[in-house]
Amino acid sequence: MATIKPRLSSFSRNLSVVPSPQTLGLKCGPNGTTFVSSGIPDLDKILGGGFPLGSLVMVMEDAEAPHHMLLLRNFMSQGLVHNQPLLYASPSKDPRSFLGTLPSPTASKDDKSRHSDSEQDKGLRIAWQYKKYMGELHQNSYSNKDDKQVFCNDFDLRKPLERHYFSAQRVDCVGIQDSTNLVVLRDHCATFLAQFSRTEGSSSCAGRIAIQSLCAPQCEHSKMEWDMLSFIKSLKGKLRSSNAVAVITFPASLLSLSSSKRWQHMADTLLSVGAIPDEDKEMAKLLSGYQDMVGLLNVHKVARLNTQVPVILEATTFSIKLLKRRFLALECLNQAPVDGSSGSSYGTSGSCSGSSKTLDF
Repeated sequence: MATIKPRLSSFSRNLSVVPSPQTLGLKCGPNGTTFVSSGIPDLDKILGGGFPLGSLVMVMEDAEAPHHMLLLRNFMSQGLVHNQPLLYASPSKDPRSFLGTLPSPTASKDDKSRHSDSEQDKGLRIAWQYKKYMGELHQNSYSNKDDKQVFCNDFDLRKPLERHYFSAQRVDCVGIQDSTNLVVLRDHCATFLAQFSRTEGSSSCAGRIAIQSLCAPQCEHSKMEWDMLSFIKSLKGKLRSSNAVAVITFPASLLSLSSSKRWQHMADTLLSVGAIPDEDKEMAKLLSGYQDMVGLLNVHKVARLNTQVPVILEATTFSIKLLKRRFLALECLNQAPVDGSSGSSYGTSGSCSGSSKTLDF
């Protein structure tokens, strides 16, 4: 009797790359998508879970402020904390010195509340059987919170990352300032991504690639726009078949308009950062919490892999804030009330009940 072969099609889901729920630093999403954290909890929520494996993330820099470095540092630190290999390329002469500026993870809010709750429990005088029962409930709730918090950490920008995180075996640094072309960087990326091929079914770990200022003016290849575009296309193709994520920052103002549009089109997730003027009184009156803002983040495109359903965001522009000058946070822009009123100025001005004038049609 002839054996029945399983039916295969181009739409078959590759189950070999789906990680287990206990895999550190990886989270399962809809339609077989697997996410890695961006290192910013608010950004993960905005993007619907984080950066999908196999995607290319591009960040457009601002010439007036290096806010893109905040995103890049958190992305790199989160990968090192999760023990994920990292490839970092920089236009500086000593790219490895940049690792000393990476932020360190801090205790989550749940950990802090756990210590405070435990101190309060010591002062409570209740029967031992009820105390034991409540302790079991607290232990179960805390274990569930830990499983959620392990995906993304809060990072203290003032505290440097401990040196044991970026050992030589896990971090590969490449300098692209003196390279006449991108062949060296292309070879490093190909060798790095070969470790995370999906065909081998290795889903226990993911890789991260961070490329800073790809078209920086100090690089000799900064005028070779077609070569840089070819490199981006090649990198995106290799990422699709690997368990890795790449983040590229670039100054869009240094590129021609056509090249900038092509680069943006190649990105799966496209972000841009902008500076806020120091003393803009008109903007301070318009926006609430203006004194805590350090920049703006714009979300132009969100990666949608394994699906054709578009993403509709509630907002596309967010304020970048430093809470206590240490922690990075993203918030929606809220318009301040006009003339100090608590209600909406549009609703009061648009109403006709309080007006004594007649309307002529």
